[in-house]
Amino acid sequence: MSSPRVRVLVYAEAPEDSHGDLAEAYHHISRELSGTPGLLGNELLRSLTQPGGFVVMSEWDSLESFRTWEEGTRHRQTTAPLRSFQDTSRGPSFGLYTVAAAYQEERS
Repeated sequence: MSSPRVRVLVYAEAPEDSHGDLAEAYHHISRELSGTPGLLGNELLRSLTQPGGFVVMSEWDSLESFRTWEEGTRHRQTTAPLRSFQDTSRGPSFGLYTVAAAYQEERS
């Protein structure tokens, strides 16, 4: 049985005049992470209800792949451009999730 996919949510916050800086940091990191084993993709999400609220969601093929990357030497250096935007107001600035249940709409 294969390990379930894992989604990592990194909470970020940026004043309106820094939205471009946050997006630039996201794109820079995404280019650096291209080809990372186990990384399936990522998205920068902007909150529609919390001004300045953002989430970077990455999807990994397994918790093991994410942990291997997280514990590697490239992790802290590669993600440094987003560190100043971390939102710690809710506690930890990130969360690890796996899908517990899902529904997909069929497309015709």
